[in-house]
Amino acid sequence: MTFASPNHHPVDPAKLEKLAEVAVKVGLQLQKSQDLVITAPVVAMPLVRLITREAYKAGAGLVSTFYSDEETTLARYEYGHDGSFDRASNWLYEGMAKAYANNAARLAISGDNPMLLSGQDPAKVARANRANSAAYKPALEKISNFDINWNIVSYPNPSWAKLVFPDDPEGIAVAKLAKAIFAASRVDVPDPIGAWAEHNANLHKRSAWMNGQRFAALHFQGPGTDVKIGLADGHEWHGGASVAKNGVTCNPNIPTEEVFTTPHALRVEGHVSSTKPLSHQGTLIDNIRVRFEGGRIVEAKATRGEEVLNKVLDTDEGARRLGEVALVPHSSPISASGILFYNTLFDENASCHIALGQCYSKCFIDGATLSQEQIKAQGGNSSLIHIDWMIGSDKVDIDGIKLDGSRVPVMRGGEWA
Repeated sequence: MTFASPNHHPVDPAKLEKLAEVAVKVGLQLQKSQDLVITAPVVAMPLVRLITREAYKAGAGLVSTFYSDEETTLARYEYGHDGSFDRASNWLYEGMAKAYANNAARLAISGDNPMLLSGQDPAKVARANRANSAAYKPALEKISNFDINWNIVSYPNPSWAKLVFPDDPEGIAVAKLAKAIFAASRVDVPDPIGAWAEHNANLHKRSAWMNGQRFAALHFQGPGTDVKIGLADGHEWHGGASVAKNGVTCNPNIPTEEVFTTPHALRVEGHVSSTKPLSHQGTLIDNIRVRFEGGRIVEAKATRGEEVLNKVLDTDEGARRLGEVALVPHSSPISASGILFYNTLFDENASCHIALGQCYSKCFIDGATLSQEQIKAQGGNSSLIHIDWMIGSDKVDIDGIKLDGSRVPVMRGGEWA
């Protein structure tokens, strides 16, 4: 069995099969009779077919896939009437929320061209994103609250590959991106399942150390960055595989190199600069610089994409506050590859990062039992968005600050201290 992109550029079929197996057995740990909802770009159909096969081999109930397509997305911006940009497919997301409420697992295949909408009207893009975020919220809450087992993997879409490797012919670019995806996803080794078990164990050790320290805040210092990020009351660090509220242990992100927790929405002070570009909804936002007061971004600049950044920050009240802080060593395999993926799933695992918007309820002690009101009272943020951007490098130091004000080195020069 061989697979090719629409222009017949091969993607290693053996490794693609391994990625499908890892997605189902490690990413989702899909349970017998459990339904699965897949979202994917249509170009990723070869991977969808393999994942569907693995899911049914694992005893899946029903696998349902929803496809997106770059050409039809662009057609909306070219021909859609103005009022259509304030609408979204509420019925679809309500159905997904209902599926997740009935314990369906969720798998997203990432691979859309990150710059697809870069030539479109930023105001229309922002309106469409806002409408989509509002419609998606019932489904997103099931995911962000970790009610179900879910997973994201990636496929080397030719338009994405050409962005990452612009100097190569399309076929070579696709092959290079596929190789990078397989390496980062740990499927280029003889025993990917075993490799993930070892990697998860290492991430759990890091999380356990951070939880044992009970820091009240983290202090990031580096070029353009001097920020104290208070941590939510009763926060809990996570990394690697975690147990969802439905009792299933899953790896939400493949790849993953981070340990992460919830900041306190009201306790962030100082300024911070991005260390990698953020690709958001078809726009590249570069050299982000923001200033926090009382946990809220009061000033935001970027050398590229500033208008889009500010529209994102105006999504709702929570969009200017943090929902996540994550620690990733500069020596992580994705950072060491030297590749800028223009894809948050990968780029966030090359660097320490923060996320604007919605927090994860699982990043609290006994988070599964907390109400939304309790999470807010402990400092958890709420928003329609959750957007990660990178603030770590080999020039950034991080101290943990305890309640008594004492400091413990956490990272030096981008590496665990």
